[in-house]
Amino acid sequence: MTGTAHPPRAAGRPVTTHRDKLTALAYASIAVALIVMGVKYLAYLRTGSVALYSDALESVVNVITAALALIAVKVSSRPADRRHPFGHHKAEYFSAGIEGALILAAALLILHQAYDAWHHPRMIEAPLTGLLINGAATAINTLWSWVLIGQGRKLKSPAVAADGWHLLTDVATSLGVLAGLLLAVATGWAWLDPLLAAAVAVNIVWTGWRITAQSVGALMDESVTGDILATIRRAIAASAGGALQVHDLRARTAGRATFIELHLVVPGTMTVTAAHDICDRIEAALEDEIDGAQVLIHVEPEGEAKLKGALVI
Repeated sequence: MTGTAHPPRAAGRPVTTHRDKLTALAYASIAVALIVMGVKYLAYLRTGSVALYSDALESVVNVITAALALIAVKVSSRPADRRHPFGHHKAEYFSAGIEGALILAAALLILHQAYDAWHHPRMIEAPLTGLLINGAATAINTLWSWVLIGQGRKLKSPAVAADGWHLLTDVATSLGVLAGLLLAVATGWAWLDPLLAAAVAVNIVWTGWRITAQSVGALMDESVTGDILATIRRAIAASAGGALQVHDLRARTAGRATFIELHLVVPGTMTVTAAHDICDRIEAALEDEIDGAQVLIHVEPEGEAKLKGALVI
């Protein structure tokens, strides 16, 4: 199979700024996770609450996953080489997958503690102080989760975005724990403490499963979303004047890169130069619409046109 491969024009652009932003975010995530872990563990020590213990244990996972995200960002930022001609973009999906597995492991530890506390219930000590301390940690996580989610989307970093969504789930569970413990203190129902811990565990199981499933899908080269595919088709249709049709269009995302492959049918009498000019226009249009687009175009004569499933120019 012969074709015209067009390396992305973005390859010559500096990537230092992008890499530095991701690295700075990853380092900051580790610092924030360590601070929040210490604050939440202090809340647990002040109260003895198993629900607050579960919240602190999830913060331990946050520290580990933040470190994994830093490693993944550094690896994924490496340029393509002889052994990895398509780059190292998928490294971040491994990080997100490991994060999901660690979340599931933390959930099992929390369930174990909740089971023990259910059979040996006790009222929490110094509840107001502990809840205020935990509330401060929750506020820090809330602000940082939105930073990570926003920057992860902007910089197309699955590891950073996954870290942000995990923190946002941590915020939701922390708020639930705080509300439940206030109710436990007001009513004297000691059994609410382990029940809340179990609820935290169930919630983070769902988070771990979602993150893991998304990572596996990306590693299995799932197609881009319908919206992105529609954008790709519009860009091709608007820039492929002189060609006859496009078929076998495929696109997948790997970290910040979007790999796009297509077959371009041109008149049999068209010169190689003219066909190449069309390819250049398509490539430029896709790079303008899709950040990080890497395009591969296979040029074919009109006898190779397909009757179904093709984009007619």
